[in-house]
Amino acid sequence: MISNLRLTAAACALLLAAFAPNVAGAQEFSAPQRTEIERIVKDYLIKNPDILKEVMEELDKKQSMAEAEKHKTAVKTHAKALFSSPHQVVVGNPQGNVTMVEFFDYNCGYCKRAMVDMMDLLKSDPNLKVVLKEFPVLGPGSVEAAQVATAVRMQDKTGKKYLEFHQKLLTGRGQADRARSLAVAKEVGLDIARLEKDLTSEEVRVSLEESFKLAEALGLNGTPSYVIGNEVVIGAVGLAALREKVNTARCGKPTC
Repeated sequence: MISNLRLTAAACALLLAAFAPNVAGAQEFSAPQRTEIERIVKDYLIKNPDILKEVMEELDKKQSMAEAEKHKTAVKTHAKALFSSPHQVVVGNPQGNVTMVEFFDYNCGYCKRAMVDMMDLLKSDPNLKVVLKEFPVLGPGSVEAAQVATAVRMQDKTGKKYLEFHQKLLTGRGQADRARSLAVAKEVGLDIARLEKDLTSEEVRVSLEESFKLAEALGLNGTPSYVIGNEVVIGAVGLAALREKVNTARCGKPTC
């Protein structure tokens, strides 16, 4: 949010520009004239503070529009890695007509709630494809959990065991780290010896590196974050908002 001081300065600059001579070679405002104009603008804004609110709202609107366009460009540029990378997990309908990509961290409290929203969407929408990308930003434990999760994905080509692992690890108590992730993997029936071996593979490094590069390109700095169609959505916005985004991607309206 832009401070009132900066807004006042901006307003002064705009007013000065409006009154500035536009004829080649014309004399510019003197220092006393500029000071007087700035005083007039400041007094006016103090007497009419609602104008600051309007300016701030308009600037926020323009910034949001510019950010949305930037996101769309980034999504288009990185579409292959986002929607059809070999280094990711797909749940739901692999041939769905809308894809929702979620970047998550196993130690993110908001991601726990977001997982419930994702499962509700999958149950109610047979044409939804969901791509899950580990984005461990909350410390070493998160990185360890993401590494194990990648090894789980390598072992489970169907995604069913991965999804079971994913839900149990996200909803369990305590910090997610290597030990707890391996315990959950064992609980859902995965081959721990193979997991231990796969943890040292190049695939684990490449998968997580890809997620971080995508997140950087999209301007993501937290979890959960989504890409739905060509739109980037930041935060656990809730089931209703996610459904509206999915519908907008599908038919151009919040409700299809």
